[in-house]
Amino acid sequence: MKNIKKSYLIIGGILLLLAMNGCSSYNKMVELEENSITQWANVNSAYQRRADLIPNLVNTVKGYAKHEKETFREVIEARAKATSINVDPSKLTPETIKQFQEAQNGISSALGKLMVVVERYPDLKANQNFLELQAQLEGTENRINTERNKYNKITGEYNKKIKKMPGKLYNMLFGFEERVRFEAEEGAEKAVKVEF
Repeated sequence: MKNIKKSYLIIGGILLLLAMNGCSSYNKMVELEENSITQWANVNSAYQRRADLIPNLVNTVKGYAKHEKETFREVIEARAKATSINVDPSKLTPETIKQFQEAQNGISSALGKLMVVVERYPDLKANQNFLELQAQLEGTENRINTERNKYNKITGEYNKKIKKMPGKLYNMLFGFEERVRFEAEEGAEKAVKVEF
């Protein structure tokens, strides 16, 4: 009789330890998933900051380059397209990331054209407002890259947790889904050829 009670206590202790470990693993997966969602919001915020700077930049350049209407239109349209795309961080897919990134690349391309226009106007390049906006935009581009890298790191940690044991078991039980990361653009590995 004593041996049976002792066996029940041992089995009960093992089950209790397994349950505690299971709760801990589940909670860690939830925490990592939430961290990934929060970091996506930070990425979005950095892109929004860039979008918010664009009207001031365009208006500053317009004062010097009134006849560059096509370039201004392209920048404003690219901004409108990029800010119209709302991505639910809990439903990120490779397609939604690609759509989001294409819209953001449209802004980058349009801003590149705007900077070419700026080169034609030495007075504009010396304008204090323009210089401050350009510095803010450059800082924002760096922030975007930093936030994207953080997102990828956090999302990678989450993805590893749900793929490894025992996370894989909890993943099957509770339906944690792999999250999508940013990837380099196609052709980004090739060096840019510069000719003068």
